[in-house]
Amino acid sequence: MEYADCAPDGSCVSEGGGSGRGRMRMRGQEREYKSKNLQAERRRRQKLSDRLLALRALVPIITNMNKATIIEDAITYIKELQKNVKDLSDQLLEMEASSEEEAKQRSETIDAAEEMNKCGIEEDVKVTHIDGNKFWLKIVIQKKRSSFTKLVEAMNFLGFEFTDTSVTTSKGAILITACVEGIYGETFAAAETRELLQEIIKGI
Repeated sequence: MEYADCAPDGSCVSEGGGSGRGRMRMRGQEREYKSKNLQAERRRRQKLSDRLLALRALVPIITNMNKATIIEDAITYIKELQKNVKDLSDQLLEMEASSEEEAKQRSETIDAAEEMNKCGIEEDVKVTHIDGNKFWLKIVIQKKRSSFTKLVEAMNFLGFEFTDTSVTTSKGAILITACVEGIYGETFAAAETRELLQEIIKGI
């Protein structure tokens, strides 16, 4: 609503004349604000599109070119990479543990050999024929992990059975005394059995 003040000479001035210009100014500001928002939205969409293109380039297998599929394929690929990393990490830990174990065994072997040398103990195999296919053994070997078990397993594989076995360890060496018998009824000479044992011990 407009109001007018009239001068004595009859001229009038409208006080509401500025409201139209104010409304025009507000509309202009609103259009400018919407334009800025539209530009910001376009920049945001362009940035998102660029990033999707970069993601698509990194993923080796894309089943479809729409945005949702690109993201799903990327997630699948990342999960595969994470699984590969875990598998490789587990393998690395196993290799490190195996390496440490081998180093420990080598250290133990060196220590045992040095102790035997200091005490003047040498590896030795003595075989005495008892009767038929029975022998009495006296074996001195370097102390190594599972060496006695490997010796027994090798002799069993070749057809010998250990009985009345005694095993003692001292000064880096293992002393084994035992009776062995050919389980297949075969007859072996003492010298032949001794050579067989020496070959087995070399491989332990």
